[in-house]
Amino acid sequence: MRQVYFDNAATTPMRDAVIDRMTQVMRSQYGNASSTHSMGRSAKSLIETSRKKIASFFNVNASEIVFTAGGTEADNLVLRSAVRDLGVTEVITSKLEHHAVLHTVEHLQSEYGITISYVKLLENGVIDLHDLERLLQSSNKKLVSLMHVNNEIGNKLDLKKVADLCKKNNTLFHSDTVQSVGHYQLDLQTIPVDFIAASAHKFHGPKGVGFAFMRKGSGLKASIYGGEQERGYRAGTESIHNIVGMEEALKLSYANLEQEQSQILELKNYFIDRLKALSPNMAFNGNCENPDQSTYTLINVCLPIAPAKGGMLHFQLDLKGIACSKGSACQSGSNQNSHVLSEILSAENLMKPSVRFSFSSFNTKEDVDYVIDILKEFVE
Repeated sequence: MRQVYFDNAATTPMRDAVIDRMTQVMRSQYGNASSTHSMGRSAKSLIETSRKKIASFFNVNASEIVFTAGGTEADNLVLRSAVRDLGVTEVITSKLEHHAVLHTVEHLQSEYGITISYVKLLENGVIDLHDLERLLQSSNKKLVSLMHVNNEIGNKLDLKKVADLCKKNNTLFHSDTVQSVGHYQLDLQTIPVDFIAASAHKFHGPKGVGFAFMRKGSGLKASIYGGEQERGYRAGTESIHNIVGMEEALKLSYANLEQEQSQILELKNYFIDRLKALSPNMAFNGNCENPDQSTYTLINVCLPIAPAKGGMLHFQLDLKGIACSKGSACQSGSNQNSHVLSEILSAENLMKPSVRFSFSSFNTKEDVDYVIDILKEFVE
């Protein structure tokens, strides 16, 4: 049976060069980076070389990169410390954020009594920047947390505009950039964001490793205690092979960025055209149909299928070897609708199956054609 992988927003296949680099490190660099002997120093050198290289991609200092187990931990580190250590009493966010942000701020509200303010949404889930500016006028010590690229519908936030707005209003700005790091160039010297989160497995690196960017002098403190690793921000023996693998994956992603952006965008547009030809009632969620206002890496489509027939769609696609999703991978197994789609779709469209197809350079037009042929059996 043909296998088609269109769930790259959940995780990406690792590049062969990344696997080779990690394997080499696991075989030869097994020292503990905290040990003072030569093997420990050699391991430590690898970590710091990776840190410098990763920092260079964002035009920041190596000291501003803190390695984590992934984007969720990076989000938690920033949000929790901002409230606990920096005295933030109000978090401004949106109801379209990843649960790594939404659930964290809800727990912080329960623990510390902070205020959560949700910025209004315009049509298709676009962040209302005028409403954000209104919220920034409160006298509370505030932090804004808005993601750069929405992981379900692909909407892009104008990161620099929001960062400038926050800076103008003396407000900290955190952005979950898990879906954009490795897919977009981010010069953090020209974009005055205070904190970002990233995860290696979203750009063809290993799972279980990511990083937080924390601008120098931010005042954030440790999230995990027990040792002085990561300059005291995150105790625990470093996963050297994963860190090196992340550096290699990021290096290759940016080295091939222009070519792969063009290739993947062409594939996305081809998929959209074929879906439209399949039915005039095809609807695209959020701004994913608009190349200027959404990422090139995914589409989220509301299929014109009756609810009774659509209930088994994902199961049937899986049986045909097609990997895709109905929302964030972190919500898999839940019977509830996507919290993102629930905010932007009508009750009628929520009853229809929505599917997220997300792409990488490993995908082909033949993959798209295969999916379209299967969907013909369902679409009315």
